[in-house]
Amino acid sequence: MTVVIGFEGSANKIGIGIIRDGEVLSNPRRTYITPPGQGFMPSDTARHHRAVILTVLKEALEQAGLKPADIDCVAYTKGPGMGAPLVTVALVARTVAQLWGKPLLGVNHCIGHIEMGRLITKANNPTVLYVSGGNTQVIAYSERRYRIFGETIDIAVGNCLDRFARVIKISNDPSPGYNIEQMAKRGSQYVELPYTVKGMDVSFSGILSYIEVTFLHGNHSYNNWLINYWLTPPFLQETLFSMLVEITERAMAHCGSQEVLIVGGVGCNLRLQEMMGVMCKERGAKLFATDERFCIDNGAMIAQAGWEMFRSGQVTELEDSWITQRYRTDEVEVTWRD
Repeated sequence: MTVVIGFEGSANKIGIGIIRDGEVLSNPRRTYITPPGQGFMPSDTARHHRAVILTVLKEALEQAGLKPADIDCVAYTKGPGMGAPLVTVALVARTVAQLWGKPLLGVNHCIGHIEMGRLITKANNPTVLYVSGGNTQVIAYSERRYRIFGETIDIAVGNCLDRFARVIKISNDPSPGYNIEQMAKRGSQYVELPYTVKGMDVSFSGILSYIEVTFLHGNHSYNNWLINYWLTPPFLQETLFSMLVEITERAMAHCGSQEVLIVGGVGCNLRLQEMMGVMCKERGAKLFATDERFCIDNGAMIAQAGWEMFRSGQVTELEDSWITQRYRTDEVEVTWRD
């Protein structure tokens, strides 16, 4: 049996998970939450992670019922992500690996999401829609790489939702995207917004500019009410998610795929899953998705990717155990798949 512990801290969540041969033994997590209208700064986020990481590590070991001697490999998020939080977690993981005398593995954050999704859903060879606060990509596996077929050309879909939530001061607890999703259930009319699909790529920043210029000028009290109760809920979501479904379907057609796997924090959104499910049903395809335990950033996903990598012979040397903020999904050689 192979046991891998994974450290994740690329953004505002710090998580440590333990995987034993495909079984999740523990997966505690903490989230750095800021006041409404504010985002999370790298330095403040790193300070939060430093304050709680040893507590989360203790929880992970206790929940798994394991001791350091039972661990075979220490995995950590190498990137992509925010520099200061990534460095904080990498330093702790590297220190732990040396103290425990265990091999170390730097894991691509996106690969962690994909491998966790494949583990939990049992999807075989899906077209992957990876949607989060920092990333938006349509991905498919081919010849030992996770190939990017389409992506955002400016900001990620989660960042678009988060920034809009800040404009109208929606609470960040438990997350801006979750609160927008709940508000969206109250909407019943459609307001047309810019829809920007460029081949296989998408653009989201223009939607934010359009909303700010069109709806935030003039009578602020009235227009803020309009945005809160009529515009944000279904209309921002419907437009963003329609764009994502379109490029996912196009990638499926290109690859001849009959499976879609949604991963990343925005993948928890039930409306996105519903819209993708309609498309899949029309194509006779299957949709796979997970809940907030595994689609939101967590340590177990890093442990799972690390488990796959370690068993295929990969190890990160100490002198290479740093971070890469812009770590592309297709840079990783996938040595554990045929």
